[in-house]
Formats: sequence, structure tokens, C-alpha cells
Amino acid sequence: MAPLAIAMAAPHQFSFRSPELKLSSLHHPLLQVSWSIYNGHGSNIVPRICPLKICAVTKLRIRKVLRQCGLHVPRKVEKDVPKSKSGVDHVQLHNESGAAFQGAQIVKCSNDKTAAVNDIKPSNEHQHQNQDSTVPSLCIAVIGATGELARKKVFPALFALYYSGYLPQNVGIFGYSRKKLSDMDLRDMIAGTLTCRVDHHENCEDKLEKFLAQTYHIDGGNSNREGMTKLNAKMKQIEGEGEANRIFYLSVPQEALLDVAHSLADGAQSQHGWNRIIIEKPFGFDAISSQRITHSLQSKLEESQIYRIDHLLGKDLIENLTVMRFSNLVFEPLWSRTYIRNVQVVFSQECGIEARGRYFDGYGTLRDIVHSHILQTIALFAMEQPVSLDGEDIRNEKVKVLRSIRKLDLGDIVLGQLKDESNKAESYMKSLTPTFFAAALYIENARWDGVPFLIKTGMGLMKNRVEIRIQFRHVPGSLYREKFGQNIDLDTNELILRDQPEEAILLKVNNKVPGLGLQLDASELNLLYRDKYNVEMPDSYEHLLLDVIDGDNHLFMRSDEVAAAWEILSPVIHEIDQHKVTPELYEPGGRGPVGAYYLGAKHGVRWADE
Repeated sequence: MAPLAIAMAAPHQFSFRSPELKLSSLHHPLLQVSWSIYNGHGSNIVPRICPLKICAVTKLRIRKVLRQCGLHVPRKVEKDVPKSKSGVDHVQLHNESGAAFQGAQIVKCSNDKTAAVNDIKPSNEHQHQNQDSTVPSLCIAVIGATGELARKKVFPALFALYYSGYLPQNVGIFGYSRKKLSDMDLRDMIAGTLTCRVDHHENCEDKLEKFLAQTYHIDGGNSNREGMTKLNAKMKQIEGEGEANRIFYLSVPQEALLDVAHSLADGAQSQHGWNRIIIEKPFGFDAISSQRITHSLQSKLEESQIYRIDHLLGKDLIENLTVMRFSNLVFEPLWSRTYIRNVQVVFSQECGIEARGRYFDGYGTLRDIVHSHILQTIALFAMEQPVSLDGEDIRNEKVKVLRSIRKLDLGDIVLGQLKDESNKAESYMKSLTPTFFAAALYIENARWDGVPFLIKTGMGLMKNRVEIRIQFRHVPGSLYREKFGQNIDLDTNELILRDQPEEAILLKVNNKVPGLGLQLDASELNLLYRDKYNVEMPDSYEHLLLDVIDGDNHLFMRSDEVAAAWEILSPVIHEIDQHKVTPELYEPGGRGPVGAYYLGAKHGVRWADE
């Protein structure tokens, strides 16, 4: 390793707040940056070009190199730094034994990891201050911290909430895994995925450093019981003596879920506050396995503690279902079989199966998307008005809808499988796992009797499309029917709630074309979010994690909802598995299997993308 020469600056200068800064010639395989030492004191070292995120990540790499020299640079420093007689600011570095170095010298590090320093004296600086005993503390543990979901979604969502002020300043963030990592290793791992809001970047760098300083790694080892004991001990160190609340995000494979959950319940729960456990879908493989998981979890945890998360339910589209209906007088009277002809729920993706990996081969789109996201969307759309906005009141109404949905049979579904032309997914395509699913559902209650709910979800289709489309009935005895010609569907009013390709609320109405004569046209009254609201849309994980913190569980499935959803799908899943039903192949980038359009025609519905 080439020698590293770094001129020590004052702590606030070292964190790159000084306006005088430039890079020059220093070669180091980890930093890949160049430095210049000038002004005699070596105190003016600042990057010449430093975008917000690159700057923070670069500083983390600098710290990593210094640690290899046995030195530690504190992340949090006081601004009132004492001056030496020479007028040069002091900085403190710690070696591996905990001793502190002070001074304004150049530190050199080579393969023997020696450092030329002076003014050695001990230091007892603490990075994470204990919580005020009068304020409830909050610790959040991500179990499976080194996995892709945790790195790319969960930690970035937690930082976004922290940056926006939705997490307490002294929150403790814990990454739990079986890898032997230090706190700094975990911080370096996730730092590159953390970003600030585009629409407001104030103090981004400072908050990023504070967040990372409050992030810790726990090595679970080979025993989750011992690992959870270590996690509990570490949490207690920063919680103080007052009320202590904890959230555990279980980003683990299904086969490890119960062992982790039981170990957590026995060894890591707070005894002086609430505990909430987030569990990722799928919630079982079928009705029987799901019931076993539920019973096992409830043997150790209360149902109110369990938050079964589906990130697709964190979209604003889903939240708008109840807002649109129950806060607008114009819609609620129309929300029934009297005025609505059919409802279409579409969730299509451009990406192929290679983006989902081995997980998809075991579960497929039916168990992965339909069981939770699609059925929950229909339940929120079709439910009666709840007594209040309390989570349990909303869940009570959702489960009534799910219990009213007619069980599916093979005649009401279409299975499809994407043709593999890239050879990237060859091992998955050898199975009969469907990548496309369409069905016609009926809710057998007084409000929706006879109204078909057509659902369609698939991968490798022509475009990303996520929307709910409500088609209303024709105007009885319409005076203008002749003006629309033979295609009476042209005069159909539609309400579209769309999440992709762009978030919007659209209302299709009939109007007169300006000019002489009487010519009618179907036009869209549109509310495009990007035009109306000049804000960055939060990620769905941010939305759902904030709900967990607030104790709002209405977008999370309760155990009876999970069971009711499996009751709808179990008969058709059994038939598919028993008779080895072969999915219809479809071309990548198309509209999916032709059978989906025959299905729509069978139920008197024309798909909106025809």
C-alpha cells in the first residue's frame, strides 16, 4: 500500500465544511482521490468537487483508511475547538487501544500501520448520548441487515424518515446479521444507498453523519437466541431508564422466520414499552402453512404486535381509495352495483422473472401479488364505511369483504408464463410457475352483487402499469347514443386511480366538441400529481414504517384477513397443483396471454388496454 499522508485539520474542517478545499496528488487504493497539503499547517484540505452524497461517502472511505492505521476519527465534534498557540486547530484521533491523539500534524500510514503523532492523552468521548428518561426511547432493529431488501429499501427509508424529522434525534438503529462486521463496516455498507430529499437538502450531510453514528451492527452468530440476547443488551445501553419502545423488521427468508421470531420474543423484547414486529410477505405457501405460521407466531406474540407488510400497499394510490370515496359526496352515492358496471385492477411490470430470482419460482405471481396486494386493494375499495379511521375498525370492514368474495375456480382464471428468450431465467422457466394471472372475482353482498372485479397482474409485459379503473353503467335511454355510433363503450364514464406510469386521478366524461353542429367526444379530466404537487413522493417503505411507528395498522394484514384471502385462492391453487395446469405462454413486451381477453369477454368486460 502506498504511504498515505493526510494533514490534520480542525474537526469542523475535516468534515469538509471549510470553503477552502481542493484535491491533489495522493494515491491510495481505497480513497482513489488526490490531495494537496499547503499553507504550511496542513489545515486546509477540502475536496474541490463534492456533490452532497459523494462527499459523505468519500469521508466514510477516509475514515476506513484511518482505521486501518489504528486511528479513529470522531463523527460528532464540538464546534468550540480550542486553538493551539500556533493558531492551528486541534483534532482528536483514537488508536485501537482507545488512547487519543491531539495535534496538527501530518499522519503517515503504510503497511506496518504506524503513525507519527504526538500529544497523546486519553479520551472518553461517547458518540451516542443516553436518552432523557422523561422521553420514550425508540430502537429499530433490522434483522437480516446485509440482505438486498435491507440495504436498498429498509435502511434508506429509515434515513429518509430521520432526515424529515419523523424519528427522534437519538433513535438507535441496529443491523442484525450473522456476518462478522463492525459498526463501521455496516455504516460503510449502507452509506452509499442513503439519500436526502430532492426538494430540500438542508443539513443533509450533518444528518447523514448523525444517522450513521447511531447505527450499530450485532453479530447474531450461529444461534439466534444468543444473538438476540446481545441485541437486547446493546439496546439497553442506549435506552436509558425511561420508557423504551422497539421495532423489529424481520427481513429474513421464510424458513428462518419462526426461529428468529421466537428468539426475539424470548430474548429481545422491551420490558418498559411497546414492541412491534414487521414480517415480510408471503404469509405462507397455502392456507395450511399460513395457519401454522400464524399459530406459531401467536404462541409468542400478541396479534397487535405483528405487522404483516406488503410494500405495494404503501402507495398513495391505496391510501386514496378511502379518501376519494369517503370525503367526496359526489362519489359515495355511486359506489355500488347500481351505477358501477365493472372494476379492473391492473398490476403489470415490464421486468422479467430474472429480476425476482429464486423466490419467484416457489411462490409465483398468484401467491406473491394476488394474495396480499390485489385482494387487499379490492377489500379497501369495496368495504363499507368503517366506524372510524382506527386501524382495527378498517380491518373489520376489510375482512367482511374478503369473506364475501366467491371462491375461484379454474373457469374464472387465466394463467400465463413468460417466454424465456434471454436464457437468464432458464432454471425458473422449467417449472410451471405462472408469471401472469388474470381472474374475475365476485363479491356476494348487497352492495356488489353481480359486479365483476377483473384483476390482471403479470411480468414482462409491454409497460409498467398500476391502476384501478372503475367503469360506470351506460346512461339509461341516453339521448345521445346515436352520436357515439355502434361502439356504445365510447360513452362509458370511467374513474381511474393510477400509480404508474405516472400518479394521477382521471375522470372520463362525455362533452360536446366546440364548433358548429353536435359532435360528442370522450375527454379526461385529469389530476396529475407532478403538476399539482411539487414534492418528491415518499417511497412506500417510508409510508409503512411511519405507520408502524405511529401504531397505525390499517394497511397491514391481520391474521383473519390472511386466512380469508387464502380461502379465496386455495381451491384454485389446489386444482392447479393437482392437475399440473400448464400456463399459456406469452411474448415478452406484449399484453399477456390471449386468454385474458376471452375471460373479459365472458364476463362482459373490455379491458382498458385493448
